[in-house]
Amino acid sequence: MGLDLGALALKYTGLAVSDHDSIVAINIFIALLCGCIVFGHLLGGNRWVNESTAALVLGLITGGVILICTKGVNSRILIFSEDIFFIYLLPPIIFNAGFQVKKKQFFRNFATIILFGAAGTLISFVIITFGAMGLFSKLDVGPLELGDYLAIGAIFSATDSVCTLQVLNQDEAPLLYSLVFGEGVVNDATSVVLFNAIQNIDINHFDVFGLLQFIGKFLYLFFTSTVLGVAAGLLSAYIIKKLCFARHSTDREVAIMILMAYLSCMLSMLLDLSGILTVFFCGIVMSHYTWHNVTESSRVTTKHTFATLSFIAEIFLFLYVGMDALDIDKWKLASSSPKKPIALSAVILGLVMVGRAAFVFPLSFLSNLSKKESHPKISFNQQVIIWWAGLMRGAVSIALAYNKFTTSGHTAVRVNAVMITSTIIVVLFSTMVFGLLTKPLINLLIPPRPGTAADISSQSFLDPLTASLLGSDFDVGQLTPQTNLQYLLTMPTRSAHRVWRKFDDKFMRPMFGGRGFVPFVPGSPIERSVHGPGLLGTVTEAEDRS
Repeated sequence: MGLDLGALALKYTGLAVSDHDSIVAINIFIALLCGCIVFGHLLGGNRWVNESTAALVLGLITGGVILICTKGVNSRILIFSEDIFFIYLLPPIIFNAGFQVKKKQFFRNFATIILFGAAGTLISFVIITFGAMGLFSKLDVGPLELGDYLAIGAIFSATDSVCTLQVLNQDEAPLLYSLVFGEGVVNDATSVVLFNAIQNIDINHFDVFGLLQFIGKFLYLFFTSTVLGVAAGLLSAYIIKKLCFARHSTDREVAIMILMAYLSCMLSMLLDLSGILTVFFCGIVMSHYTWHNVTESSRVTTKHTFATLSFIAEIFLFLYVGMDALDIDKWKLASSSPKKPIALSAVILGLVMVGRAAFVFPLSFLSNLSKKESHPKISFNQQVIIWWAGLMRGAVSIALAYNKFTTSGHTAVRVNAVMITSTIIVVLFSTMVFGLLTKPLINLLIPPRPGTAADISSQSFLDPLTASLLGSDFDVGQLTPQTNLQYLLTMPTRSAHRVWRKFDDKFMRPMFGGRGFVPFVPGSPIERSVHGPGLLGTVTEAEDRS
């Protein structure tokens, strides 16, 4: 990321480089991205290694080669800018998570997901913060203020469940997959909102009133960012439904969806809100309304476009982290030996494990109490997997750490260098070691059923698309005898869902479209709407042969 987009430049010396060198750097990095995809594909057949792990390994190898070529001067071809991460890299990752979410499972387990993703993240944040305040001083890390400890709690509360999701089979374990995926997304949003709220409070005058102000700021950011994302999604649905862009070109439908999604994130950042939360809920609303208002070809195009942008952004970040792990300047500034960053990383990993256990098992017990007898409960083995999935740290933790402890990827303060190197160690160790152990752990706790792979391979490639984007509602199910406590805990969820379905069918869908809406292109007799018993309207589009 040099030039204006994160300083994409070779830094073999301290002097500015030419445009030719910048082009060389860009070519090298693009080639490395392609290599990560090929490397991950070749090693990912057995699901032991994913593209993220492959990017880390390739980044380490590339960093080592550059370090040798530059005689120990540098290990990177890029200079990191955390601002560019939040503007260009994170939005497509989070939007795609909201856009591709399987809403049927997501909203069926919505209360549990929010319990884990929001309340659980706050519990983990408190434990990591107070643990760091008590243990870091014994390691002689350096002078850290209260704001730094709070930021550390937010940084290491952000999880990365990519490795677990790539191993889990959502057809075999739909409940577990939904909980891990949903908690991961809500956790990222909550961690970033926490981090932003911490940056905006006056630490020097932090008292009871300051605590209440912090809580109020957090709730304000959470609510307003969500409302903005929902509003942007509804606006895109209304525009596409009313203007019939497909009358001239389906490209305009795709373009307006992409631009409206990005606009929601930028507008949120302009208003000092949480762009990650805004773009996530914009993705959910777009998949519920906007996606159904476009033609079939646009549906397939948008689905794969958003997934591709998210994939490239995530590989880009992990590749950079691998190269930055060998940044000699940070290691020399942090300590004369790697013992201190490694010891600090071990303490952080221990706090992460304790923080996860402190909420996963108690909140799972509460969630099981609230479930009806007809709904599956979270078994102890599944709770262990949920706990394990949240031990890995990745993109969000790295970006928040750079945002807090560096300026344009550099720092001249020893304690900041210690925190950056420790964060890199935590991310590398958790992603590579915990990631490699994920598959055997899941196979041990949840043995795969025979014949599942054959069943999955026989499905159409459009089945995941219709399952995730069409499956927005869920069955309430029949009532079964419950205890008084179970009835009190499940009644609000059932009632809220019934009210929402009636409101959505009566007011929202007639105005904003959504499932059941068939986009009609005037003057195109080839495009037809197909209606059948139990099926909702779909659109087929043939090429004009005239």
